Amino acid sequence: MTGDFRLMGVVNVTPDSFSDGGRFIEPSAAVAHGLRLAGEGATILDIGGESTRPGADSVPADEELRRVLPVIEELARELQPSRARLSIDTSKAAVARAALDAGASYVNDVTAFRGDPAMAGLVAERDVECCLMHMLGEPRTMQDDPRYDDVVSDVKAFLERRLAVAVGEGVPEERVTLDPGIGFGKTLPQNLELLRRLDEIAAIGRPVLVGTSRKSFLGKLTGRAVDDRLAGTIATNVLAYARGASVFRVHDVAPLRDALTVAAATVAAPWTSPTAMTRS
Repeated sequence: MTGDFRLMGVVNVTPDSFSDGGRFIEPSAAVAHGLRLAGEGATILDIGGESTRPGADSVPADEELRRVLPVIEELARELQPSRARLSIDTSKAAVARAALDAGASYVNDVTAFRGDPAMAGLVAERDVECCLMHMLGEPRTMQDDPRYDDVVSDVKAFLERRLAVAVGEGVPEERVTLDPGIGFGKTLPQNLELLRRLDEIAAIGRPVLVGTSRKSFLGKLTGRAVDDRLAGTIATNVLAYARGASVFRVHDVAPLRDALTVAAATVAAPWTSPTAMTRS
């Protein structure tokens, strides 16, 4: 496959996620879904047991663990690390620690290590990759009239500060990916401005993750229901790739893999046909 992007497949083990809440709440269904996403080309599977949709309530750590651990343990048994690595989508260090013990090797923290002061030390101790995301407030309040002086400059400054905190706690800089948090405490115009100027976030020098998949701002633009937003998702991810993003958190792996492969062949480097490569 041409290109230097990575696809992070979403495995929500929750009853209330905005897109697929309840579809994969049973461990067997979540495992089958994760294996399918890995087969379609996901190199990271992001397993989460607590919804972070606008207005979502927090989930106790023991309930979060009850949801995610069986899924992580079974996927770790089923998948070779070369096929896909497992990410735990959590802001709780206790959940992350148990998930890493069970076979995960990536921590995706939507609070950028603000939710639990022990998280940065854990990531440093285990020497695993992590993703730090910008969010205004918390899921229950983040869409209550979000305001910025300049959304791109403010998000960039926040990510630079959180990167410095992580490095200060012993996390190697090369282990950190940054996420501007599309849809997390942003209005429609603010989301579009972040996508338009994503190269300014990429200029920080760390890989940038973008998560636009099926989100409500796409519905506002197109009038499409949540399950009919694939075209909008593809458009935003291709644009994000062209502006420097390299990790894409998506529900629909196969079509995004195709779209980004074409984008990478066009944007990143001259395309060479597989036949020509074989002959050489």
